[in-house]
Amino acid sequence: MGKVIAFAGKGGVGKTTVATLVIRQLAKSGKTPILAVDADPNSNLGETMGIEVPTTIGDIRENYMRDPQGVPSGMDKINYLETLVEQTLIEQKDFDLLVMGRQEGQGCYCMVNNILNNFTDRLSANYKYLVVDNEAGMEHLSRRTSGKVDTLYLVTDYALRGLRAVRRINDMLSSLKLDVKEIGIIVTRAPETLGDAFMKEVQEIGLPILGTIPHDPALLEFDMEAKSLIDLPDDSLAVTAVEKILTEKVPA
Repeated sequence: MGKVIAFAGKGGVGKTTVATLVIRQLAKSGKTPILAVDADPNSNLGETMGIEVPTTIGDIRENYMRDPQGVPSGMDKINYLETLVEQTLIEQKDFDLLVMGRQEGQGCYCMVNNILNNFTDRLSANYKYLVVDNEAGMEHLSRRTSGKVDTLYLVTDYALRGLRAVRRINDMLSSLKLDVKEIGIIVTRAPETLGDAFMKEVQEIGLPILGTIPHDPALLEFDMEAKSLIDLPDDSLAVTAVEKILTEKVPA
């Protein structure tokens, strides 16, 4: 498996935007191939990249669980499920996208999850970087990366609610059996100077701030016009901020 860069944070803080801009910067720097994994059930990573997502891993799992006998004649269920997963992989010039999609419904998913997990582990071995956009609970992260993460960015906007979500995520890490080499905070919509109350909370959490991203009107403009953030200009405030973060912190 290549280097794993993962993101987590409360909904609405710009986590998926930051993940997309990191993918953009890695691709621009020639650090390819990249596997982008949307492990948030809201599944917005493809949207920020301007990519239509017809099928997710969750769709495959649910369809199989509804009809586990529907495997084509002469094909075993492992090869069948792996073939379906291959079809969900969306290939682009510099990166590929895999969307996990919906969470599990009722019933025992152990067998099908083991097949999917093993296959995605083997798939990720073909990439230099694995960039994972997670839900706040990060259950997918512990399942899909063999428990090893090179850099975990906990994303918050400039608000105490977002920062307290970061604290809760950090507190739960020990229960997820993750081997995280580096972990830190990225602050979005950040002012030039972070206030005393905010910094006091950061100090209590005990994690470093690895970077800040200022308010960038271009992000709203691209969102309103349904443009891919991959196409943001190089001088965008958010783009230059992420470039600085990766210059200092991206795993080699």
